[in-house]
Amino acid sequence: MSEAGRVPSPAAPPEVAAAAPDEKKGKEPEREKLPPIVSAGAGAAAGLDRGSKGQISTFSSFISTVNQKKEATENRSSPTHLVFPNIKNVRDLPPICLDVRQKQRVSVDALPSEMKAPVLSESVLPNQSKTMKDFQEDIEKVKSSGDWKAVHDFYLTTFDSFPELNAAFKKDATASFNTIEDSGINAKFVNAVYDALLNTPQDIQKTVLKGIINSLLREWKGPRTKDDLRAYFILLQNPQFSNTSTYVIHAHLLRQIAALVEADHHFLVHWLKKLSQKRFKQLVERLLQFISLRLFPAKPEEFPPITKCSWWIPSASKVLALLNTANSLVHPPLIPYTDFYNSTLDHIDLMEEYHTWQSFGNSHRFSFCQYPFVISIAAKKIIIQRDSEQQMISIARSRTKELSDW
Repeated sequence: MSEAGRVPSPAAPPEVAAAAPDEKKGKEPEREKLPPIVSAGAGAAAGLDRGSKGQISTFSSFISTVNQKKEATENRSSPTHLVFPNIKNVRDLPPICLDVRQKQRVSVDALPSEMKAPVLSESVLPNQSKTMKDFQEDIEKVKSSGDWKAVHDFYLTTFDSFPELNAAFKKDATASFNTIEDSGINAKFVNAVYDALLNTPQDIQKTVLKGIINSLLREWKGPRTKDDLRAYFILLQNPQFSNTSTYVIHAHLLRQIAALVEADHHFLVHWLKKLSQKRFKQLVERLLQFISLRLFPAKPEEFPPITKCSWWIPSASKVLALLNTANSLVHPPLIPYTDFYNSTLDHIDLMEEYHTWQSFGNSHRFSFCQYPFVISIAAKKIIIQRDSEQQMISIARSRTKELSDW
């Protein structure tokens, strides 16, 4: 079983400041301000869930829904409900969609009216006068002058808060853009800023990360607005999160996105499907790498102890499920379904993962079997074979006992 299913989840992980040493002091009280994980509704069904306590789901029925991917792309399984290990004071993350045990894939479009996110009044955005053309001109000037001040000031201001992110990248600061079809974000501007970021001096890159930390640590009151969702959407695309030194910050971003209510996930899924194939693929690869390196870190000392970050893999898996759903809504899909396979999982005890899922379903403990789209065909075949062998042995024992009793 994965590490994520064995270790308790801390109430308030204290490792955020490790990503920005000079902010270590003075930020201690603020760490507790990260928003709590929202409990899922008791009646919310999740994919691959078990029936009554006396029933045991076979892996063959589990595989029958997900192997449709292999035969027809349009019949892919939907992502499933994410839960944390069965320990005290653990709260479940909200579900993504309806029960995937249904024969047809449930579309996010089918959300009932009561599930639609309420339209909240957006706060007045700060004044951001710099356009994409202005930014590109500043980058060109640096090549001749070597003066990064204008570029540094732009990154410092833009990533300082969620309102600043919206002020910089929103197509029209006065428009609400409360629609799933248009995020209202200037995608070309976002791409230009991120493409340039990795080529800037280290102090600028650290400034961006510090701004993200401050944004994630802000105290939240009430439900998220569409501007908040836009900020999450922008931050999720940050290429800095490919570096393991940023994983602590990345993990907190993923946790907050995973903890959003289902109606907010509905918006994010439709915005994600509008990403270019290149950006979408990069995002999927970053999340798969994040999970793999948390499972098998090259340098364990780079990460906090697993006891303090058991929620990393469940949060990343939930966000990866949003991307899988977004990919399934596009015809043809942005990337092949095989691009979601995580080959690292071939090296863990998948039978233990399967038995965990079989015993607990989605109610108490995390298992990769809740997210079958990340398990390769080869790994699924192994699980099916071993499960069949165990069933045959069980049947043989049962018949032998019946004959002896007779």
